Amino acid sequence: MNTTRGIADANGLKIAYEDMGDENDPPVLLIMGLGCQLITWSLEFCERLVDAGYRVIRFDNRDIGLSSKIEGARVTGNPLLRLVRHELGMSSSVPYTIEDMAMDTVGLIDHLGIDKVHVVGASMGGMITQVFAGAYPNRVLSVSILFSSTNQKFLPPPDVKALLPLFKPAPKNASRQQIIERSAATFATIGSKKYASTREERLADAAAAYDRNYYPQGLIRQLAAITGTGSLARWTKRITAPTVVVHGTSDPLVRPAGGKAIARAVAGSELILIDGMGHDLPNALLDRITAAFVKNFAEGARAI
Repeated sequence: MNTTRGIADANGLKIAYEDMGDENDPPVLLIMGLGCQLITWSLEFCERLVDAGYRVIRFDNRDIGLSSKIEGARVTGNPLLRLVRHELGMSSSVPYTIEDMAMDTVGLIDHLGIDKVHVVGASMGGMITQVFAGAYPNRVLSVSILFSSTNQKFLPPPDVKALLPLFKPAPKNASRQQIIERSAATFATIGSKKYASTREERLADAAAAYDRNYYPQGLIRQLAAITGTGSLARWTKRITAPTVVVHGTSDPLVRPAGGKAIARAVAGSELILIDGMGHDLPNALLDRITAAFVKNFAEGARAI
């Protein structure tokens, strides 16, 4: 598969990206979630989209991977109070917001000379997608969202077991192996039990992420962006592109009610609930999920 790697000047930052497939094919932009690098979009998933006739772009959000780190920006205030305000759909003072991260996305496609994209967002990436698609409808061909939320008030909160690892980073003196094992355990907690990956697979993924770039401070600031931005409904309701929302019924981190809230907010959207899927993209479901996205891409192409 033809792949180009680069660094884009975007929104005053350096954004690392990989561009796969034929640049003349319709572009698909993949936006990943909290603390996750571009490699979290598996090559198997990307190859399916390329084989379906699409140019696929995956990238590191700010503060993660090989993209710019917002060093020196401290997250202040009580995190539990910020979480309570988040559950009530309220914003807080944070170093940057989901809206700022959506501007990074605009800067990336500007750098690549792309006018319009099919956008796919997972978890926090789905939140960025809502802002991007709502604020810049002329830049979006279609919207596909995985296990995300509008962050409106009174949506069911995460399972405490899934949430705690995000608020309790590894000790500063933890070894590489300890951090990898801790990350793999987190994947197991939030991931699909019905379509579970093996421990060896989780350890390999965690090791690849650690060795590519380990930067826990970025996760803290990205989490603050999620809990500090407030409700996204004002952006979600503005989305006009064909939209599909995919969510697992067994997601402990972002409850299915989050996906349902997105689908309710976007007129004419399609909601797909997958029984037994958690907060991950299992290999066993790649064909089904890819097919749903490709169908939505086609709807977007017809809507031009």
